[in-house]
Amino acid sequence: MAEFLGRPLAYAYEIEELAIAERLVTRTVQGPFPMETKYIWEDAAEGAARMTLCNRGEPAGFKLLAAPLMSRAMRRANQKGLRRLKQILESDPSA
Repeated sequence: MAEFLGRPLAYAYEIEELAIAERLVTRTVQGPFPMETKYIWEDAAEGAARMTLCNRGEPAGFKLLAAPLMSRAMRRANQKGLRRLKQILESDPSA
């Protein structure tokens, strides 16, 4: 499930590529428009990891006209989700 402009969107993904601790590539098999999502993990300083997230979509019809708006909304949603994930991963499990 995702949210776009306050409306829920349902997607189904399939895993296209998986290299544990290195890369995950998924592609929609069902949803409002075709999309590929790629996660890449790299070692960073002091034992940390850096994750790069890239979404690539191919909207058509009306969605093609709304693509710039959709791109900005997706970026905001991704940033919100990643901030929440960081908060969860860095939280104290004993708290």
